[in-house]
Amino acid sequence: MLALCAAACGAVDADTPAQGPALPADAPFRHQGVLVDRARLDAVREHVTAGKQPWLKAYLAMRDSRYGSYRYRAEPYGTGVCPAGDLEGRGCAEERADALAAYTQALLFTVTGKQRHAGKAREIMDAWSARLRRHTGDNAALQAGWTGSVWARAAEIVRHTRGGGRPAERVRRFEGMLRTAHLPEVTVTDPDFTGSWDLVATDAVIAVAVFLDDRRAFGHVLERFRERVPAYFCLEKDGPAPLTVPGSGLAGPRRMTAYWSGQATYRDGVTQETCRFLRHVGASLAATAHIAETARHQGVDLYGEVQDRLTAALTLHARKNRGGRTPAWLCGGRVEGRLGPHLEVALNHLEGRIHASLPAARKPAVRTRPAGTDDLFTAGETLTHAGDPGR
Repeated sequence: MLALCAAACGAVDADTPAQGPALPADAPFRHQGVLVDRARLDAVREHVTAGKQPWLKAYLAMRDSRYGSYRYRAEPYGTGVCPAGDLEGRGCAEERADALAAYTQALLFTVTGKQRHAGKAREIMDAWSARLRRHTGDNAALQAGWTGSVWARAAEIVRHTRGGGRPAERVRRFEGMLRTAHLPEVTVTDPDFTGSWDLVATDAVIAVAVFLDDRRAFGHVLERFRERVPAYFCLEKDGPAPLTVPGSGLAGPRRMTAYWSGQATYRDGVTQETCRFLRHVGASLAATAHIAETARHQGVDLYGEVQDRLTAALTLHARKNRGGRTPAWLCGGRVEGRLGPHLEVALNHLEGRIHASLPAARKPAVRTRPAGTDDLFTAGETLTHAGDPGR
């Protein structure tokens, strides 16, 4: 399936789980179906109404956040200028915040039924679709990935929840924004690009594809996921060197070690960015779970193909996240950062659905609930996915 550097590993097909089917040609997309479906949202509402934890606490935190305020005001831009690193951009932080606010308001609408939340979500989305035309700068693709996935989640909920409808011309305008300002950026691939960027972009593609009923984009996601995830999350069965994405130029151990930020020992659960910063690993875990969760709502089981990799990565990094001693073989004995609010969706599937035991990952997730937001592309995931409401 995936090319390997300089024949360092054996063939992978024998150990690769059987792939789930693609979306059948005659099967319609299921709505709601971007990250959450109707059954899950119904269960969340029932849990909150009944005062059950951790959902009630998560709901209250979301309601009382700046994103949940009725007074929230969008700040739309026509062009998002998004430079690399910590350089100040134009319109990028504003779009990320506004997308998260629209999604927050959409979730609050499903819990409370209050039209003011639906109206606020529509107001924010309409403001941006009226202006945004493109993203530029070194971080254009990353920005389109972060925001594209969140915009599509918000729009999917509002569009397919009774009482949340929008005028047809506003829906078409919003669809046009996703097609012109987001999809062109996130569908471009680079086999040797940083894995977390690629996974965040793929998360956006599948979210937008479902919202737009775009079969071609959805098929692109399945192929891209099956190439990138095994190349990012290592298993010892892969061989003495990590797998690579087809077309990769990572030939030889020196280039591979540099790409893995100095890591040269490839054991179960190590990722391409473990030695870079744990926050990137957390984002990759979240994006991978988002993609698999959305595909599951469309009848495609991507989880089954990668659950061993997710389990190993969650177990290894959750232990590092708690500040335990790092062995010398891993990043020279030094791992930096924290995973962030990125564990709920993956943990929900692995423990809630297939009953895997991941105490190392569950403890930090439970301790930090409600998970809150990373202010980039995750928000409210304790509310939507803790404890597997709405299987």
